Amino acid sequence: MRLKRRLAPLLAATGLLAATLPLLAAAPASAAPEPEYLNQKPEWHRCRSDRPAAYECATLKVPLDYRKPDGRMLDLAISRLRSENPTARHGVLLLNPGGPGVSGIYRPLKMNELMPREVRDRYDLIGFDPRGVGDSSPITCGLTDAERKDERPYHPETFPEEVAWARTVADKCREKAGDVLPHITTRNTARDMDTIRAVLGERKISYVGYSYGTYLGAVYTQMFPGRTDRFVLDSGVDPKRIWRGMMQVWATGAKPAFDRWTVWAAERSAEYGLGDTPEAVSATFWGLVARADREPFLFHGEEVTGDALRGDPVMFFAPREASSVVRGLKAAAEGTTPAEGAPVRDARALSAGADPDAAGPSADAGPQSAGDNSTAVIWAVTCGDTGSWPRYTEQYERDAARDKVRYPLYGDFASNIKPCAFWDRPVEAATPMTKPAGVLTVQNEWDSRTPLASGQGLHDALKGSRMVLVEGGEGHGVYLSRPDACANAPVNDYLITGRLPSKDVTCQNPPRDIERDETLAAPSRAPLP
Repeated sequence: MRLKRRLAPLLAATGLLAATLPLLAAAPASAAPEPEYLNQKPEWHRCRSDRPAAYECATLKVPLDYRKPDGRMLDLAISRLRSENPTARHGVLLLNPGGPGVSGIYRPLKMNELMPREVRDRYDLIGFDPRGVGDSSPITCGLTDAERKDERPYHPETFPEEVAWARTVADKCREKAGDVLPHITTRNTARDMDTIRAVLGERKISYVGYSYGTYLGAVYTQMFPGRTDRFVLDSGVDPKRIWRGMMQVWATGAKPAFDRWTVWAAERSAEYGLGDTPEAVSATFWGLVARADREPFLFHGEEVTGDALRGDPVMFFAPREASSVVRGLKAAAEGTTPAEGAPVRDARALSAGADPDAAGPSADAGPQSAGDNSTAVIWAVTCGDTGSWPRYTEQYERDAARDKVRYPLYGDFASNIKPCAFWDRPVEAATPMTKPAGVLTVQNEWDSRTPLASGQGLHDALKGSRMVLVEGGEGHGVYLSRPDACANAPVNDYLITGRLPSKDVTCQNPPRDIERDETLAAPSRAPLP
């Protein structure tokens, strides 16, 4: 998620040509020819025989480098479900489930199931695999399983190995995809979105983006403000934190979540047996970390180390699940089983495989490219979006050592060296957030992947935006995450009418019956937000 590219103005695409012509009275008033790729017509077809006939797919061609519109092209896989009520139709609604590196081609199917009819009638739902992902000219770095692992703690004696890992990943990505890699960025994906708009014949687009999709949506509002319609940005990425700062906020955000959990668990000491004061609960957890450092133990068939425990701050944002996990860990370490009758969940937060970037209703069951496609795109975007990554290994070592002490939950993982230290310099600078953007941001108070400080940063950066904050809300992804979510109503109203709330909205979800709710999963973690 890092991007560094020189601003490449596209006169026709950005509207700068029209603004310049009045100043050139002596010049002929002829307009620049429209790039050929904007004249293509999607060849829609049924996506799959086991999917509804109304669910259509097509492949567009987009420039690898928008500064060279007649040069090499990439495939861009798109999909749609059309509005069934043409008289109520407002336009197109592009959808992004998060990422980077996450397929969005099947997103219309899920949103179609969950959106209320009054919203659904107003839009053709448009999904797409972002460039480099899935069916959109996927990239690879040829990484081994070990090289794909990026949750790496700091230890002075192993830091040279981490430097070697980061350099190897950067070198292999450059070798395998060096000609494409510099162009797999958020700004170019935003340009792809505008190409979708133009090819579909729309004057503006509306949009619902989760997690990383909030940053993608925010960048679009700044690059194409005149083509931005109704934008919902759910679980916000702070534009000022891209992208090292977004990793570090997982550590700073974990501290208040951990403290909240210790209070919650202490109040239920009879049920979970983790301690009858917050201090005792904290001591139980850190005692497990010390024990696992000395002698790793098995939990659900997997070896648990102290680093593994410290490297999973996500679970503490959901106190009930955290309590079940820590109780299970304590029993595993002691060679016992939890008390009979206690509500233990099979919460494998330490080895969860789900991707929280597919936020909101659920992960998409989109096409999964073999190998390291997702990892390759993660590093391409992370390293290519901004030039703010430190270039000296010594700084990473100092920061990781410092943050291991300041934030023992994940601090050194976040600040340790990354491949971006050895990445080629970005072509463009990161997108400044200077233009007003009348969008709706949505945020849970206790979001583990984009903590509240990040969501508030996005809201503050987009002047003119409104925020719907779910007080006490847990989980990554708000809109349509549950049928009775209090944020659904203001989001639906905005998508129907185009009117933002007159001021920021704070609401609370109704209580849910945890014991009966089979949809509530243990929190999971993924390499990047």
